[in-house]
Amino acid sequence: MKVVIAAAGTGGHINPGIAIANKIKQEEPNSNIIFIGTDRGLETDLVPRAGYELKKIDAHGIERKLTLSNLKNLYKTIKSIGKAKKILKEFNPNIVIGTGGYICMPVITAANKLKIPTMLHESNAFPGVSVKLLSKKVNTVLVGFEDAKERLPNAKKVVVTGTPTKIKKRNISNNQILQIKKEIGLQDNQKPTVLIFGGSQGAQSINKSIINIITKKLNNTYQIIWSVGQTQYDKIKEQLASQKIDIENIQNVKVMPYIYNMEEMMNMVDLVVCRSGAMTITEISIVGKPAIFIPFPYATENHQEYNAKVLEKCEAAKIILDKDLNEEILNKTINSIISNKEIIEKMSKNANKVSIPNVEEKIYQEIKKVIKNK
Repeated sequence: MKVVIAAAGTGGHINPGIAIANKIKQEEPNSNIIFIGTDRGLETDLVPRAGYELKKIDAHGIERKLTLSNLKNLYKTIKSIGKAKKILKEFNPNIVIGTGGYICMPVITAANKLKIPTMLHESNAFPGVSVKLLSKKVNTVLVGFEDAKERLPNAKKVVVTGTPTKIKKRNISNNQILQIKKEIGLQDNQKPTVLIFGGSQGAQSINKSIINIITKKLNNTYQIIWSVGQTQYDKIKEQLASQKIDIENIQNVKVMPYIYNMEEMMNMVDLVVCRSGAMTITEISIVGKPAIFIPFPYATENHQEYNAKVLEKCEAAKIILDKDLNEEILNKTINSIISNKEIIEKMSKNANKVSIPNVEEKIYQEIKKVIKNK
């Protein structure tokens, strides 16, 4: 099988593409797979790191306003269709798969011109502009959430497959949980544990609220594992030091720049507080944890709020809008969940119901169908 995957920008677009590529390689080791991206996004690191060749075109996201830079970017993106077409002609793939975002527009357009079968994967509950516009031009659109299906009325075919992710549900014993907590510096195994993060770079509004929770000592009923983001760690260390708080020695709190063992952490905690990117929603539903979502307010078409509503709707999560966020509201919402084991259990089960099993296999089978029917 020869496959081209168009993925660019953020990990939310690139990681599903890599997971799809890995599944194809697992099933058909002789497959030849390349990626098309740009020279600006995370694809320049993640794709080669995963062992795949990255071809680059000069595509850009287009803002909905008339500016000189926007017109230049539009011109570059239209021009990049020709470059994408050249890459596809040389590689001659059986299928071209886009995983959402602006890169899909020139690559899928080029594939359509060459009559190569095409497919899209949309992780978000509210499909992006590129996926909406291209949905009627590709053979199949795969979506991460059922909610996305109804928002693509013009698509030829939509299949709910879920979104591939590395994180899986694990059964961790109480002794293992105690050991993990000791290793990271949390000693109290009786208090519920809350995992708080805002993505690899952190989230300033969430971090501000947690700083205030710590300085006001509001978290006396729970303990915190807090990933502040690698770029935020030193600033937060200084802010806490100005309040005479040592970041390495806070009662009931462990502060980290970044969490590398996220699967282990998600599986052992009682509650998660975070943004609501599609990948995060998927991971939380897989491990089955109650969540408090603070959607990133500047996400394209407010898609993070739509993602969060997927779990809120089935009573697995609560939403606090970024504009309403402060330490009092967050602390009160945390306590409303962790104070009652029955609520935790109910929300956990509800989250798990949203999880879709065998995601990679479902996607692989749909890819084979498209190629077979070309």
